[in-house]
Amino acid sequence: MNYFEFYGIPESFKPDTAQLKKQFYTLSKQYHPDFFANEDDAKQQEILELSTLNNKAYQTLGDPNKLLEYILKEHGLVNEGAKPQLPGDFLMEMMDINERLMEIETAAQFGDISAEVAAIEGDITEELNSLTNDYETLNGTAKEDRLNDIANIYYRQKYLLRIKESLDTFAARF
Repeated sequence: MNYFEFYGIPESFKPDTAQLKKQFYTLSKQYHPDFFANEDDAKQQEILELSTLNNKAYQTLGDPNKLLEYILKEHGLVNEGAKPQLPGDFLMEMMDINERLMEIETAAQFGDISAEVAAIEGDITEELNSLTNDYETLNGTAKEDRLNDIANIYYRQKYLLRIKESLDTFAARF
């Protein structure tokens, strides 16, 4: 079941956290397994599944990174093993950073690359925020187009994460 439907809230990249928490506690009480201890096995299993669904929904909808991936998966835009088409200029920039990472000899070089990666990450985050801010107000084709743009950012974030992991590895040297 779709987590947004389960909570009775509109699909959003920025759901109301107070409303999420309220729904979580309401459903936690409603589907608490202890209240169904005298029911038959089938009913107990159903309640356990609903309780688990509630916990997963709350964890996902309350975490911006999990939420982003969840919405994109719900719309079929993120798949395991997918090979997204990233913009050529972005790939060239990442290749350049990777090459410079392999040639780092001083802490100053490491600092320069770290600052550059942080700036790229900041730009990506800013772009993502601008695309997700009014998402709920869109409909039809506009929403589809927006989701495609958000998916492209998602994949750039994933790529950048690998660069950051490499930076963490090199950080031990300095």
